[in-house]
Amino acid sequence: EEVLEVVYKDKNIADVLDMSVDEAVEFFWDEEELVQRLQPLADVGLGYVKLGQSSSTLSGGEAQRVKLASFLGKGNSQKSVLFIFDEPTTGLHFHDINKLLRSFDMLIENGHSVIIIEHNVEVIKCADHVIDLGPVGGNKGGYLLYQGTPEGLIKIEESYTGEFLKKKL
Repeated sequence: EEVLEVVYKDKNIADVLDMSVDEAVEFFWDEEELVQRLQPLADVGLGYVKLGQSSSTLSGGEAQRVKLASFLGKGNSQKSVLFIFDEPTTGLHFHDINKLLRSFDMLIENGHSVIIIEHNVEVIKCADHVIDLGPVGGNKGGYLLYQGTPEGLIKIEESYTGEFLKKKL
């Protein structure tokens, strides 16, 4: 209980831990070092996560984005890194998907490579290169249907991905 008596800007530690990342960035706007540590989480679409939220409650996609934010928060690495993401958009709002795509672009601009395993057509349409396996999953799938640009994928009649992608390109 004593720890709850310590207050900063009318908030105790319980109040702070109950803030989302976005709320904390706004609340601590004048604490530059703290904001620099929180901002990468917001930049990868994790602004809604509570500061006190246990990491064990994060989805796989959220956990991947925490790792990405950690990397981005450390600044540029001299060494190029290959990043592999498996369904990183799971559970993300459309607005947050755009934030995540900007983070991927930042990695690429800094000389890193990004491989994304994804079903979200908003992500697929932004890819430089697409590999489509199918036509379905399981023992009736797994065949290489296409590899190339997203624009080329929409011409493949057997591709369910291409069918959905047509509506977005």
